[in-house]
Amino acid sequence: MEYINFQVGEKFPLPIKNQGDGGLFQIDANGCMFILQLSKTDVIAVEAFRTGKLELGLYEQDGILFLLYKIDGIFKDGWGDCPLGVQLLPPGLKPILEDLQEPVMHLYLVDTQLQVLLAQRTVELSEEFFDQLRHAVKNQLESSMTSGAFVTTLQKIWAQHTSKDMSEHLLAHQQIEMKIPPMAPKH
Repeated sequence: MEYINFQVGEKFPLPIKNQGDGGLFQIDANGCMFILQLSKTDVIAVEAFRTGKLELGLYEQDGILFLLYKIDGIFKDGWGDCPLGVQLLPPGLKPILEDLQEPVMHLYLVDTQLQVLLAQRTVELSEEFFDQLRHAVKNQLESSMTSGAFVTTLQKIWAQHTSKDMSEHLLAHQQIEMKIPPMAPKH
């Protein structure tokens, strides 16, 4: 497997098909990742993503798992959501359940205009949260849902529920506290 270098300030090394603002949640052969794409950012948003308080939630309906996210300092209106579509990945990129052992999620903030990585962060997931993710991956790997059925189901769910609605019926919820890096000693 080829090593991918994620370097803040450099071009984001993964292809992003959807250029709009919002989140992308993926669990693949490389692990669990959340990519937040924003077309307008400032220093406050970058620092909020990198070190601020986060809330994560999982919601499931009709065989589709959604990662819900709330990031203080970026979103004033509450929750955002993004679906997990393991069964849509090409065979070589699909996760192997036995390899999904490390309870971490890699977070990336990307400027959609420049395709530049603005910030990255790795968070440790609670046992309950990670167990729900593994269960969803197992179900999706065994699912016979086609990409067309996935899109149709996704559109139906989004027509029925807002992110706020989903946040009221979470399978798992996790708060990640602010993480302020230690100050470098003065010389």
